[in-house]
Amino acid sequence: DAVVDRAAIPALDEYDITTVISDSGITRYRISTPHMQIYDMAQEPYWEFADGILLEQFDPDLSIDASVVADYAIFHQKRNVWELDGNVEAVNLKGEVFETQQLFWDRNDERIFSDSLIRITRESSIIVGMGFESNQTMSKYTIRNPKGTFPVKDDDENAPQTDDEVAATSASTSTN
Repeated sequence: DAVVDRAAIPALDEYDITTVISDSGITRYRISTPHMQIYDMAQEPYWEFADGILLEQFDPDLSIDASVVADYAIFHQKRNVWELDGNVEAVNLKGEVFETQQLFWDRNDERIFSDSLIRITRESSIIVGMGFESNQTMSKYTIRNPKGTFPVKDDDENAPQTDDEVAATSASTSTN
């Protein structure tokens, strides 16, 4: 009787959490956070990570496919969508580092996307753009409005075999 609005009170309010999430008995993700709240009675149930999160995705052999860290996160249960905000940094299996202020992961569509400024540090280049879309392992992605320098080998046999730096000026760029 003392609880007026059950939707505004978390069903779980825990500190210093590390947990794994499995699907069909196979470990898929590990979540570490200083503070987690689950609002299961909200109109749209959600998990909130107000003090930040580290999320790691595993392949079937339990190797880390991708990892993401953020200052704040919320998981919308019904839509199956993660929203990460503030100093978001993701690393894919290739070691590429993605830095942005906001990132969304739609688990149903198996895609990651952002409309925010994105900086991707690769082994031989840095790409900056305004928004991107990726598969959920961040191994194939498209960057909107890219800018950066990229080493390119000249295919002309008579030309010197040195790398030219080419500025990206197209509307988007993709990588596989």
